[in-house]
Order: sequence, then C-alpha cells, then structure tokens
Amino acid sequence: MLPESPRPAAVTADCFAPAQGLLPLEDAWRRIVSAVGPVCGPETVPVTEAAGRVLAEAVQAPFPMPPYDNSAMDGYALCGRDLAAARDRGEVALTLPVVRRVVAGDPPGDPVGTGAAVRIFTGAPLPPGLDTVAMQEDCTVAGQGDQRLVTVPVALKTGDNRRCAGEDVQSGQTVLWSGIRLRPADVSMAAAVGRTEVAVFRRLRVALFSTGSELREPGQPLPPGCIHDSNRYGVMAMLRALGCVVTDLGILSDQAPLIRAALDQAAEGHDLIVTSGGVSVGEEDHVKGAVDALGALHFWKLALKPGRPVALGAIRGAAFLGLPGNPVSALVTLLLIGRPLIHRLQGRTETPLVRYPLTAAFSFTKKPGRQEFIRVWTETGADGRPVLRAFPSQSSGVLSSMVQATGLADLSRDGTGVRDGEILDYIPFTEALW
Repeated sequence: MLPESPRPAAVTADCFAPAQGLLPLEDAWRRIVSAVGPVCGPETVPVTEAAGRVLAEAVQAPFPMPPYDNSAMDGYALCGRDLAAARDRGEVALTLPVVRRVVAGDPPGDPVGTGAAVRIFTGAPLPPGLDTVAMQEDCTVAGQGDQRLVTVPVALKTGDNRRCAGEDVQSGQTVLWSGIRLRPADVSMAAAVGRTEVAVFRRLRVALFSTGSELREPGQPLPPGCIHDSNRYGVMAMLRALGCVVTDLGILSDQAPLIRAALDQAAEGHDLIVTSGGVSVGEEDHVKGAVDALGALHFWKLALKPGRPVALGAIRGAAFLGLPGNPVSALVTLLLIGRPLIHRLQGRTETPLVRYPLTAAFSFTKKPGRQEFIRVWTETGADGRPVLRAFPSQSSGVLSSMVQATGLADLSRDGTGVRDGEILDYIPFTEALW
C-alpha cells in the first residue's frame, strides 16, 4: 500500500466566491470545477477490491489482446487460399484431410500448409499458415483417426471466425484512464492485462449530520411538533453510492456551541462536511455562524428549483456543503451541486449528468427565471416507446415523489412549462449516482 499523503490544501476559505443575484446552474458547476481540486491521495488495492474506486493511474496493456490469432468458434481451421482455389474451379464444397487437433491452452504447433485442415475449438490458437475457421455445424466429417476428412462450404470468406492478435488491444495501448470510477468491466480489463493491483484514490471521507431540535431518530417516539429525520438517511445513501466513506454524526439540536464544536471536530478527520438544514438566517439556524467562525461560508442563491439556497464553504481545509432542510431539496441539491463537488474532491474525471431525450406524457406549468428539475418516471407508451410521467405534486416537501420517480426532467430556465408530447431531457437516478 502506498503511504498516505497529507490532504492537499485544495479547499480554502475563499474557494466559493459569493454570487450576485440568482446563479445559473451551469455557472455553479464552472465555479466548482475552477475552485476545487483533489484532496485524496493514492493507495494501492488488489484488483479484486477495486470496483467502485477512482483510478489514480493510467493502465497500459503490456502485450496485445488477444496475444495470438485464435478461433472464435468450434470448427475446422484451414487456409483461405484453398477456398479461393475451389471457388475458381467452380466447386461449392471443399474436402480436406484433418491433420491435427488444437484446443484452448495448446500451443499453436508447427505451420500447416495448404491442402489440410485442423480440428479447432473456441479460443485455441490458429496454427501458422491457417487463417479461416469453418463452424462445425457447417461441416461434414467422414472417416476416423488419421483418415478423417472434413468438407466445408467454399462460400466461407478468408478470415471468417478468426480473432486476430491485437484486434482488441494493441501492446502499449492505454486501456484504463486515471480519474475514472472503476466498473466491473474495467476491473475485468485490469485483470486481462495482467494486473493484480491498481493505484486508486483514497475514498473521500465525509462527515454528515442533520440539525434541528424537532428531529428524532426513526423508531423514537414523536412528541408534538417533532418529525423523524429522513434527510440524513437519504443523503447518506447518496454519498455512499457516489463512493464516499460517511461518518454519521447524527442529529444536532439547535444549539450554537454544540454545532460549532461538532463542525470543528469533523473538520479534523474529514475531507467534506455535509449538513442538512440550519443554514438559513433565522434565530435558530446556527450553522452559518459556526462555519463563519471556523472558516468561511458563502450562500449561493441558485436559479434552481427545488433547492435554490445552498451553502458552500471551508473549515480548516475541509469543504463544507450545507443542504436545504426540505427532503426533496436536500436530495436534488446533493445530486446537482454535491455530485460535481464530490467528483472534484475525489480526483475523478468530470462526469456530466447523462441525459436522454424522452417524450412527456403530461403537461406542466412553471414560472420563467429558474431551471426546474421535476420528478418523473418512465412508462411504455402506446407506440411501445418510453414516455415520461410526472408526479402530481412537485412540492419540495413531498418525499413520496422521489420514491416513485426514476429520475428528473430538466426544464429550461426561460421556459414556462411542458406540453404533452414535448421532448424533455431525462436524467435517470441510477446513472447520476455512479
């Protein structure tokens, strides 16, 4: 394992300059990209534990893949020149003696010239001199032992069912790039080029807590005026889906000394601090004052719905993200603002949200001036193609809308709504949370 490096000073108190007026989402993304850098040092892990980690090195192939010409089918290998000669003679089939048998794991053996065939199996190396494989179901075999003859159709083209050396990957070619989050296929590729270990960035350490004297843990009794804390659980799940290690700091009541002490302690061992609620300017909202006292805090009023207010700052080198208190706003803001912030801190290559153009099977009105992300789900329309349906209530307090939704539809800042049949940009949750 590589030694742990100290956290770079990539997040400073002045990273997030305040904005005048409502800040468009695209501008917020640009500010994050320009202001924040990686804070996680590299470490070496076994390939078997690399899935979901952010790669800290480029991986090259030390040899071609496949490393030799091989058969893509079970069948009979032969020389394409024999097929061409048979076609020139006007024949429809070609009969050749079977001189050898080669299975996967065998060496290719000595060269085989024209006028002969080799029994071969999928993945087995093609003997030198042979360049074509006839599928066994297209062949007729007669005789036994050394007297076997195979008849193949001459319509077969030279090179059919042959996998050439290096046709997948050339020697020295980069097959995985630093900054990608490793998927199962990426892990498979690392193993295919012979790697047993890879360098990845250390997981981002995130401290998380909710604020609010009205909050109670699930399972606890609810006195009048109290609710169960749902935000922290949803935010925690999202953070873990994005590859973070989360320290759950629980619920902090609205007491300024308690909140300040918790933030101060969290900054010591974490790269990012995330809170839900308590970042407004009310008399019981003490997070703003605590962050200001320990570092710096900037409010961004985004031209965005839900989730217009978001707080960004830094406490002694740790980034700070203050999410709104409404449950839908907290989750959507984390997806739209927290996700690119986390990617930058992780050392991950910028990964824009994946969007699919789908037809709206609903109508919806909105006020111009704010980019609105409404909760939608996909259904199969009458023509068999997917369409979007919208949850009846788009209130930021209706958590059930996020449960039914499979993603978000992005409505432009200047638009006034959606007409039935209009094409919308659909952002699925499953892809956004990778």
